[in-house]
Amino acid sequence: MQVVLSIESGQISSDMLLRKLGNYSRKNKLYQAFRELGRVIRTIFLLKFISDQKLRQQITATTNKVEAYNGFSKWFFFGGEMVIASNDPEQQEKIIKYGDLIANAVIFRNVVDLSDVLLQLKKEGFFWEPEDLAALSPYLTSHIKRFGDYLIDLDNIPAALEEQLNLSF
Repeated sequence: MQVVLSIESGQISSDMLLRKLGNYSRKNKLYQAFRELGRVIRTIFLLKFISDQKLRQQITATTNKVEAYNGFSKWFFFGGEMVIASNDPEQQEKIIKYGDLIANAVIFRNVVDLSDVLLQLKKEGFFWEPEDLAALSPYLTSHIKRFGDYLIDLDNIPAALEEQLNLSF
């Protein structure tokens, strides 16, 4: 509380506070206080996690989604097993962003294809519940030729999902 009040009153700057905390000195009283506060917050979270089944399920589901995306994007990073050979931070950032761009483009295409299939099913008289759609994933790779030739048709713009299915999201 003292630190918060000191920052508010201008007696200590945030730069100085971060410098002190960045030293990781076990003798520094401020570092010790924040370390103990962190331990208290972590303990409270762990107790909530242990006692709340819904929270555990939510965290597990979210973690699984993130891991599914990571596995999906890693699938496109061929020829190096996720090793970035350059030590240049700009090159590293480009490689990561290009990989994410490719993964997002494939996700977009998968969503368009899934939407087309759902529209066709609706035209044929099959209906689904929102719970059914929640189980679908855009992280599909079985139909992709990783080392194939790719042609981009910029004139073929997919229609909005709301227009196709007459849904309001």
